[in-house]
Amino acid sequence: MNADIRALAELLADAENAVVLTGAGISTESGIPDFRSAGGLWETYDPMKVASMNTFMDDPSLFWRFHRPRIDMLGSVEPNAAHRAVAALQQRGIVKALITQNIDRLHSRAGSDPVIEVHGSLDRGYCLRCSTAVSMDELCARADSAEDGVPRCTCGFQMKSGVVLFGEQMPMEAIEAAYDAAERADVMLVIGSSLQVTPVSQLPGVVLSRGGRLAILTESETDYDHRCTVRIHEKAGPTMDAVLEALGD
Repeated sequence: MNADIRALAELLADAENAVVLTGAGISTESGIPDFRSAGGLWETYDPMKVASMNTFMDDPSLFWRFHRPRIDMLGSVEPNAAHRAVAALQQRGIVKALITQNIDRLHSRAGSDPVIEVHGSLDRGYCLRCSTAVSMDELCARADSAEDGVPRCTCGFQMKSGVVLFGEQMPMEAIEAAYDAAERADVMLVIGSSLQVTPVSQLPGVVLSRGGRLAILTESETDYDHRCTVRIHEKAGPTMDAVLEALGD
């Protein structure tokens, strides 16, 4: 067995309060492109033009021309081995909390519960004016029936999904839950996150500052690589499958 796999399995087995933090890299094996790595989505699109609150408010048609096809794309993919492994670790009681930067809902579909979604989620739509909420199916139906492709509330204002946009305030309840989990963690396993986006990028530092240990499983580099107990540069799915096997029943 690979020594790094064994080391990660032992780290998780010995933990009293292990936390997993995931980013876009955990979902690439499901066919979802990530954002910041070479070839990522933001090399093709300017996020401040297509995924910002300013665009949503000033040019909702442009915003929804970008956003609507991606909802369909995310709905067509399935959880991969890494999502299922994290869910299994939660169900075994090894992982006490799961924090994700992803909005794709693949963790929930893999069986993880609860999931702390710090960047929001594609589980609903709502109106910023009157706070009316609708299901994602209803939001898409309103977009598809509108001449300009913009879903609107009964009050007349354009609606958005639950995804946090650039320039939009983060969901404070989720952020507080993430920090609370980090403060209690003795081990944090980071999977597929470049750890470049604040405030989530600060969570590993919270764990380390309280004497906890850090493991990182990403193919790209991070600023925390030199502070890890375990560092694995491999694909998440096969690695997490091997970790589960090493942990046994």
